[in-house]
Amino acid sequence: MLSENQINEIRKDFPILKTKVYDKPLIYFDNGATTQKPLQVIDRIRDYYLHENANIHRGAHYLSHQATESFEGVRAFVARTIHAQSKEEIIFTKGTTESINMVASGIIGQLKPGDEILITTMEHHANIVPWQMACEKTGAILKVVPLNERGELDIEAFKALLNQRTKILSLAHISNVLGTINPVEELCRLAHEKGAFVLVDGAQALPHQKVDMQQIDCDFYVFSGHKAYAPLGVGILYGKKDALELLAPWQGGGEMIQEVHFDKSTYNELPFRQEAGTPNIEAVLGLESALKYINNLGLENIATYENHLLEYATEAFKKVGGIRIIGEAKRKASVLSFLIEGVHPFDAGTIIDRFGVAVRTGHHCAQPLMDYYQIPGTIRASFAFYNKKEEIDVLVQAIEKVQQMFL
Repeated sequence: MLSENQINEIRKDFPILKTKVYDKPLIYFDNGATTQKPLQVIDRIRDYYLHENANIHRGAHYLSHQATESFEGVRAFVARTIHAQSKEEIIFTKGTTESINMVASGIIGQLKPGDEILITTMEHHANIVPWQMACEKTGAILKVVPLNERGELDIEAFKALLNQRTKILSLAHISNVLGTINPVEELCRLAHEKGAFVLVDGAQALPHQKVDMQQIDCDFYVFSGHKAYAPLGVGILYGKKDALELLAPWQGGGEMIQEVHFDKSTYNELPFRQEAGTPNIEAVLGLESALKYINNLGLENIATYENHLLEYATEAFKKVGGIRIIGEAKRKASVLSFLIEGVHPFDAGTIIDRFGVAVRTGHHCAQPLMDYYQIPGTIRASFAFYNKKEEIDVLVQAIEKVQQMFL
């Protein structure tokens, strides 16, 4: 586990954590929405613009060659990091949302009326709406796996829903609201036995634990850079090569073609066929720096430390009383969603903010999950490795102040 001295050194890499909010130190517990960026990532972006700035691929000049080499080096690095079989299985996107849309749009040619797409009650809107759109276009049917009260998938209900008509299973690796860690390896195996493709939304998983594509054995895995200490506007779609080959191109334009004529165009090979236009080169380079940063800390160390924070916060909340924790799965990551009894989440969040504590309030792009719990939303504290127990103590003080004011 990361030591207190290590955390203090790590915090020096994140200058924004020195910010004052209402004359109080910023306490940033909104990591599930986006993480802060270390100096190493910021410096890499600056270095690119100072020394390498050029468009990539096809350029004959020195700078273009250097930028292309750096860019394609990131593709190979990401493939190694998540244990993909080849760099051709790595597609650069704008983020998780675009990655899921790319798959949902590209795979509709494989769907027909009566086919079934399986998702779960805990999904982010980005893993619901694209599949609804796919169903509207193809006549496929969307089915939903229910949860138990703790916020865990009902595995028996999942098995009952799974059948020969199931063509796609798409689910979160870790819930952005509940923190539930789903047994994705087992679910992939069961879905594959029925001949279904599996997409795993790893947006909340990759920053917090090791992910191994050979172990999980999903057909597609997606994540966003900005939730993993990298810049905004970059994400990854991993796909097994045979699965990616089935996807129709997401967009038309430069780079995704081999030849263009007015009567017909032919498409490029993978991965370029899915990467039309000039990519966000700076963000891709920043993604590499961010992944190297967390790899150097050790994802097992990160997971252990963040779990320590989660346990500390959970126990502290229970001591306060009057707090309802939403999501108490046995396997859970560093997300704590809660309600203060008798207080609307937005009102509570406004007071908590005055303590310098950044939390997220609302439905967290998971309205069906809120409907399941029959609540308007939650207050969500999501932890990162640069957070400290002392910061959780301040959050508890803020909650107690909310209770004093409203109850």
